Formats: sequence, C-alpha cells, structure tokens
Amino acid sequence: MKAYPTIVALSSGAGRAGVAVVRVSGERVRFVLETIAGAVPEARKAAYRALRDHDGAVIDHGLVLFFPAPASFTGEDVAEFHIHGSRAVLSRLLSVLTALPGLRMAEAGEFTRRAFEAGKLDLAAVEGLADLIDSETEWQRKQALRQMEGALGRAAGEWRSALIKAMTLLEAEIDFSDESDVGGPLIVDAVAAAQATLASLRSALGSFEAGERVREGFVVVLAGPPNAGKSSLLNALARRDVAIVSPIAGTTRDAIEVRLDLSGIPVVLVDTAGLRESSDAVEAEGVRRARQRVAHADLVLSLRSPDSEAEQSQGDALVIATMTDLGGTARPGEIGVSAVTGAGLPELIDTIAVRLGKLGQAEPALVTRERQRVAVADAVVAIERAAMLPHEQPELIAEELRLAVRALERLIGKVDVEDVLDSLFSGFCIGK
Repeated sequence: MKAYPTIVALSSGAGRAGVAVVRVSGERVRFVLETIAGAVPEARKAAYRALRDHDGAVIDHGLVLFFPAPASFTGEDVAEFHIHGSRAVLSRLLSVLTALPGLRMAEAGEFTRRAFEAGKLDLAAVEGLADLIDSETEWQRKQALRQMEGALGRAAGEWRSALIKAMTLLEAEIDFSDESDVGGPLIVDAVAAAQATLASLRSALGSFEAGERVREGFVVVLAGPPNAGKSSLLNALARRDVAIVSPIAGTTRDAIEVRLDLSGIPVVLVDTAGLRESSDAVEAEGVRRARQRVAHADLVLSLRSPDSEAEQSQGDALVIATMTDLGGTARPGEIGVSAVTGAGLPELIDTIAVRLGKLGQAEPALVTRERQRVAVADAVVAIERAAMLPHEQPELIAEELRLAVRALERLIGKVDVEDVLDSLFSGFCIGK
C-alpha cells in the first residue's frame, strides 16, 4: 500500500464538550502512542492513560485505543485519544502531536480518502458516508446507511460478474469455436446472461428520482393570492420567523426556502410571491418565478384566506383554508389551519407526509446521485446495443459488454474517478 504522511485531526464536533476524540492515522502511530501515552495499548481495547507533552507534563487523562493495520478504518495503523473536550486541552494535544516529526493536520475527508484508496470502501459507499454525515431526517439516514453499508457496491459486483461470465462465453466462441470440446450456442447464452442483468439495472435506475429527492429534499411550494397566509404558514411550520409577515399585499417578492423534517421526510418548503397580475415589474417577476416553482414542485399547497379563492390551475394541489382563527372554514377536501393557534397543523403535516410518502418507495433507493445514474444508464445502453447486434459479430458484442463492465467499474470507483475525488472529499469535515 502507498505510504502517506501520518495525519491527525479532531474527529468529534468542535467546541466545548464532555468528551472529544482525536484520531491519528499512518505509519508513525506506534511512535505517537509510545511518545504521548507511554506505550502502545493492546489492539482494540481501551486503556486509561496520562497523555504527556515532550517535557513529560500531563496534558490530560483519557482513553487510548489502537487499531493496527490493516484492520482499521483507513487500512493503516490508527490511534484514537478520547479526552476532555475543552478547547485548551484540544489545542495543547494537537499542537504537541503536530510538533512530532512526520505528523501533520489532516485535510478535509483525508481519513475517508485513505480508506477508499486502501479498498476499505468503494466510491458508492464513500458517497453514502458523506450523505450519512449530512443526513437530517430519518429517510435520509436510512438511505445513506444502506449506501454506506455497500448495497450499491454489492449490486454492481453482481452485475459485473454476470457480464464477465457473458464475456467469457464470447471469448470461448471467438477463440475456440473450432475445438471439439467447446460446443453449444455460446453467443446465445452470452447475450442471454447479459440481458438477465437488465431488469435489475433498470430497476436501480428507476429508483434514482426518489433517491435524489430524499437526498435533496422534496420541494413543497406554498402558493396562492396575496395575503392568503403563505408566509405565516411557512413560519408556523418552520417554528421560527423565516419570512416577513405583513398585511400589505405583495410583501414576498422572491422565493424563500427553508429545510424541514416533516415526520422523518426531508422537505424544502418554499414561500412564493402572491399570484396576481401586477404592473410592478419586480412583483411581476416574483409572480413569474412563483409559477415556475409551482410547475416543478413535488407538492403544491394552494392557500386561500376567508376572502379569497385558491388557484385552480395547480392539478393535484393540496388546498389549505387559512386563518381559521379569524373565521376561515375548510370546505370538503380542504384542510383548515391557523398559523396563530396551530389548529390544523398536525393534520396538515400528516397529510403532506402521506402525499410525499407515495412519491418514495418501500426500500431506500440504490441510485441516489447523478454520477451513479449516468454510470448505470451507460451500462444499460451498452447491454441493449449488444443484444441488438447480429450473432455473427461476437467481437462487437464483446466490446459492448466491456463498455458496460467499465461503466459499472466507474460506478464503484475502480476506474475514471480522479475528477470526482477532490470534489467529493472536500465536502467532508476535517477528521473524517
């Protein structure tokens, strides 16, 4: 395995805390443990030690763990120091560690990058880990955890194995067709073996839209005429003052977004300009953008106040009768709410969750990123081309299957990933 400098970083959250975790990875970990903690502890067993600086003065007392290579997260020797989480303790320990020869502070995502390059994680699992760290809702957690545990990598391995088996049959047909011990319709068997993967590949590809929505959040747009209570409802659902509420019509000119966890579902709730004709150029632009957001929303909440009507052109919109505390009443098929008293909000949240839940699927999606979608789509197209070629051209069929295999290898990061890695790992926090 390639040798890297030994790196160190705070792996727990920054700031005052009861306990903080400092992680070290690299070939000088044993030296670090002997220098700071007095000795290398037994592998994977916590030892309570005094941590000392170069003068022998105690920095702190804490737990020390040692994970020898290759059975560690990075595949290298790894040490962890579990210490008191004060800024002074952390500052002193990190300064002592980075003063040791051959040690430096880790860059963003460097621990995970080493795990990837050591073969501990494939690229899809790394993306799942990134999503797990960023997850805010239960749906996001489940989907990211499935990715991090290698669900897509395992599926890609099965698809790749089936295609390689088909390519082996084709090679036998090309190289040994005149041999007596190589018989049978090998090309037919090869194409059939390749085609057998298509249903699974297409199913994974079909999960992309739902998977992307879970990662990014379902877009729910508040729409309706001016003063229908959109901004008030946004603030009530967000439980904080996000938008300006005013009796003056046209207060909201541009879309205001807030990310919410509604019953475990990630939602991007969007407040928009009141829908009406306006001679004000700025407001008119706001209305145009509002209609555009409505057209691309996963769900539209069409609001009407006691003295207004809901928009009629929003298809499967959920109609909300607002201001029930001021005499507003819900008609059949509508939900009545009050942003002031909170009446009707639990029912509204449950209804939104049911509507959006229908857009998801029973199992977390396999394909959740555009990069993954492109790789799977490329594999599908290559197999479809192979199936359409005449059997008299086994070399061309084999080439199409090779392209499909390469697309799957790109999916899990075996080839053509350098342009992805820097962007991906830069999004990680320091110490992960």
